[in-house]
Amino acid sequence: MSPEAPTGDGLRAQLDALAGWIRNPSGTAPPPGVEQRRLDVYRALFFNNVASLLGGNFPVLRRIHGDGHWRALVHAFYRDHGSRTPLFTELPREFLRYLEARGEDPAMPWLRELAHYEWMELALQTSQATRDDVAHDPDGDLLTGCPLPSPLAWPLAYAWPVHRIGPDYLPTQPPAEPTLLLLRREADGRVSFHGLSPLTFRLLQRLDEAPDLPGRAQLLALAGEAQATDLDAFVHDGAAMLARLRREGTILGIRRAGEDPSASLAR
Repeated sequence: MSPEAPTGDGLRAQLDALAGWIRNPSGTAPPPGVEQRRLDVYRALFFNNVASLLGGNFPVLRRIHGDGHWRALVHAFYRDHGSRTPLFTELPREFLRYLEARGEDPAMPWLRELAHYEWMELALQTSQATRDDVAHDPDGDLLTGCPLPSPLAWPLAYAWPVHRIGPDYLPTQPPAEPTLLLLRREADGRVSFHGLSPLTFRLLQRLDEAPDLPGRAQLLALAGEAQATDLDAFVHDGAAMLARLRREGTILGIRRAGEDPSASLAR
């Protein structure tokens, strides 16, 4: 006759013991009454699913570490990080939180920035934002109207050249200038990657910081920050920059009159 299955508090205790053993089999006792072979299979299924998911979301990190070190890193995350999400798809964000909370690895001082860069691609791919979140005029005058950045175009700044780091390029010192990038989700769902000049990056920042400022005023303020002396030439070149950003889909057009800037989806 088989033993009676636990219920109530007994079942909770057994499940807690199973979860603790799965996360840290070397430091936690397994639940009693369960065959070791079954426990090993169960843990392998859990761990391999997590390792596969994270390897797909952080492919460069995985290649840099190699199989053995990658599995050790995932084991440490699995054991030490107290994830609270019930969603399997949120585990990459939890992995990023884990890396950000750890002390810096002297051998990989760019690790956290690289992980953030790889995670941002996933975040943009799965973002629920749409180009219609804020009412806009796609053909409006970008100088007299208020240019509206796309909620699916994300400017990013890093100390390390994260878009170049890989198994064959592992820098030990950050460059003198920051790495400025734009991630943009295209109409087909693909995420494209683009380098940004400091002026273009700052312009996109300003459009987010002061969304109710017309394009000409934005460019004049940017000219002041850049200490430009020929304001007419700066505004002329800036207008061309705004037009190019609209053609590429980084700027949607201008905000419709009366639209609350706070209605934009925060990233």
